[in-house]
Amino acid sequence: MFFAIIACFVIGYLVIVFEHPLKLDKTVPALIMGALCWALLSIGFQSGLLDVIDTHEHIYSLNEVVGEASGHEVKEGFVNTLLHHLGKTAEILVFLLGAMTIVELIDLHRGFDILKKWVDTRSKKKLLWILGILAFILSAIIDNLTATIVLVTLVRKLIQNREERLWYVSLVVIAANAGGAWSPIGDVTTTMLWIGGKVSTLGLIEWLVIPSLVCFIVPFTIAGFLKPFKGDITMDVNLPEDSGLLLSSKRMLFIGLGAIVFVPIFKTITHLPPYIGMMLSLGVVWMISEYIHPEESFTEERKQMYSAHKALSRIEMSSILFFLGILLAVASLESLVVHGVGTLRFLAESLEAAIPNQDIVIMLLGVFSAIIDNVPLVAASMGMYTEALDAKIWHFIAYAAGTGGSMLIIGSAAGVAAMGMEKIDFIWYLKKISWLAFIGFLGGGLTFLLLYQVLGG
Repeated sequence: MFFAIIACFVIGYLVIVFEHPLKLDKTVPALIMGALCWALLSIGFQSGLLDVIDTHEHIYSLNEVVGEASGHEVKEGFVNTLLHHLGKTAEILVFLLGAMTIVELIDLHRGFDILKKWVDTRSKKKLLWILGILAFILSAIIDNLTATIVLVTLVRKLIQNREERLWYVSLVVIAANAGGAWSPIGDVTTTMLWIGGKVSTLGLIEWLVIPSLVCFIVPFTIAGFLKPFKGDITMDVNLPEDSGLLLSSKRMLFIGLGAIVFVPIFKTITHLPPYIGMMLSLGVVWMISEYIHPEESFTEERKQMYSAHKALSRIEMSSILFFLGILLAVASLESLVVHGVGTLRFLAESLEAAIPNQDIVIMLLGVFSAIIDNVPLVAASMGMYTEALDAKIWHFIAYAAGTGGSMLIIGSAAGVAAMGMEKIDFIWYLKKISWLAFIGFLGGGLTFLLLYQVLGG
């Protein structure tokens, strides 16, 4: 039964990795894998073949039951272990739902169109840096996936030549992933670590902002000397100042971004889980959106076009369900006992025995995150290690998983979004961009290790 669970996880994983050749949405195998892993674990537990361990390292086994009362307690222990993991998963999903709704509300009011006014250059190299800086900053505020979607839309309006545009879009992916790594709301993986009590907001910023900057600046500096970024843009990039803007665009942009940034502050003041602050922010932004008039002749009939209900309908629920399936599948491995500890904990101990240098293990995790989705990798690492809040390992995992995915176009949510919007070829990205992303990843990683060495983290 143990090997059946492992096989279910591995097969599900492979189907997720090869979603494009199989033409199957990765949400499907994720949900099936999550449900089957727990089903097999439950059958094995009920039959006495498998034991379960909770987060307090208490092992539940029906083989050691004496009497009916004891058996009931053990079965309750299994149910409570599942409920605990479901609760932790729900915290992440509720947080993401709130953040995605606020971002969609901003987009409905065309708040992101204000960014167009900031692009007023014909120089290809200068445009590269403007887009890179916007991606780095925006991804830390609204997450790297959303920042990438916003900036790819902007690049489409600036550059008509598709070959040139692909270079800019690919570099935006690198900058967005680097910017998301040092913010608790910049990437799904950092959000998972933050909500899971592994890192704090100030800890992430303190230790990761400089390595993330290196990860962004190094490839952009090298790219500036490449042929695609030499010379001037042939088209007119001087867009009309208020092109496409609504009366509510500016207000919704700053109110929405301010509400998202408020969430870490709320957590610091109240010590409540982040999803509570996100629900408060969503409620406030939703309320304000009900009373703002986007147009001069605003009628009740047009209100639906700019409402939170419309924003909710635009949320990509398949992504939310994907995270649900993945996190539940990983939780099953975390709960499955092997040699007296959870399977993931056993894997961590085996890795450390094989590769004594933990830093190398985490750098390899970053490389693997380009091949395998970084959400399950980080979820697995959270079950593998037990270090305290803001320990070096959690900051390094946040950096490696957040930026390592840039090395392949399918290695991050931002990359997959760009690939879908611009039909970027996997091999083209591998030949043209991967080496730049690798240099940035390596440079940022070495910078992080040097900082810890010098400052005695």
